[in-house]
Amino acid sequence: MSNIKTFLTLLPFLTLLATFMTKSHASNVEHRYIENFAAEYLKEQLDTSAKKKLTIEVTEIDPRIKLENCETHFDANIPENFTGRNISIKITCADSIPWHIYLTAKIKTVIPVLVAKKSISRGNLLDDSNMKISYIDSYKIRGTFIEDISKVSGTKAKRRITKNRLITLKNTCTVCKGSQVSIIARSKNFTIKTHGEALDSGNIGEQISVKNERSGKVITAKVKAINKVVINL
Repeated sequence: MSNIKTFLTLLPFLTLLATFMTKSHASNVEHRYIENFAAEYLKEQLDTSAKKKLTIEVTEIDPRIKLENCETHFDANIPENFTGRNISIKITCADSIPWHIYLTAKIKTVIPVLVAKKSISRGNLLDDSNMKISYIDSYKIRGTFIEDISKVSGTKAKRRITKNRLITLKNTCTVCKGSQVSIIARSKNFTIKTHGEALDSGNIGEQISVKNERSGKVITAKVKAINKVVINL
């Protein structure tokens, strides 16, 4: 009998606790839905080209925040022309009595860049054996970068490149200082080919000084290809 009385005494409390737990669980489920909704909305707004990989982390909603079920639909908005890794997202419920909440998301973008597969000594030829494409956080990249091995394959390292370091036009040379080069002097009517020595390092399209091995004269020529320069007469 005493057990029955105890149960009857505790019944209102147990009912209230069960109701609270049910509401709390429902609120958590609603929170996760909103967080996922925000993440999917961001994916649609951001550049998700095949060459980029995005990771979006939406901050969890404080479990103490109670949100009414949205009977209609959610809308989302973000600031125009936003920059940076963190962004605020406004989620609005369009019910007759609307409500809204702000969430913060962290965006990480990794892009394919060319890096050294192993340490490369100065003057070494660059090819598939010592280069690879690696995905790196875009915020860790400064300046220009290369995302295609073929663009520098066959060139040489201008200076020592350590393992996993970015390979750029600054540390490579299509024509390296001291290299023997083919010199092509051309006009509308004729083309002359000779050889010389590169007095500077350069990449395709850059002007470098070259010494003609026959005449001994120093000329300015444009880098055309690997160990090949051109003079337009």
